[in-house]
Amino acid sequence: MRLVLASNNAKKLSELQALLGGLDLTLVPQGVLGIAEADEPHGTFIENALAKARHAASASGGAALADDSGVCVDSLGGAPGVISAHYGGLVAPQADREATRREQDARNNERLLRELAASPAPGQRRAFFLSTLVAVRHAADPQPLVAVGRWPGRILAEPRGAGGFGYDPLMFIPELDRTVAELDAATKNAHSHRARAMALLVQQLREVWGL
Repeated sequence: MRLVLASNNAKKLSELQALLGGLDLTLVPQGVLGIAEADEPHGTFIENALAKARHAASASGGAALADDSGVCVDSLGGAPGVISAHYGGLVAPQADREATRREQDARNNERLLRELAASPAPGQRRAFFLSTLVAVRHAADPQPLVAVGRWPGRILAEPRGAGGFGYDPLMFIPELDRTVAELDAATKNAHSHRARAMALLVQQLREVWGL
């Protein structure tokens, strides 16, 4: 079964495809089908994920999966939250999509570090990654599948590690004694917010969609 992913993030595609496990599903990024990214005007992850999934399903005429995710810092009132992807302000798009994402990630991380500069205590840097996955069989699906995963940690004062993407170099996971960017793919996929959300979604895909 084809499932259109409402994202053009190559690393997110790789993570989600690996997490689908043994299901007979193939994720196809919407960009391959010429589908533009949807607007994300809402104030919650679940509303944005649902909007993106319905947009991709409508444009493709089939089933779609969306992930709206970000980092929430307690001392910042939950920020960056739903604007995690452009917290540092939007960068000018480049011909190389991944180069644009790297520049955007750098700006986002720089702003988060500025916002937390006056909060040196670990307790003031508590945060969690959140992933909300929504799957729909078609654009008007009245019963979208919804799964939420949270991964707690704390934001460091400087980045560590070269792996992952987004805020991974800043998010330190105490029980693993590493930042997310210092984890190998297998370890990240065993513990991450997306892994937790996907485990719940896979259960629903089996029970509700019969996969």
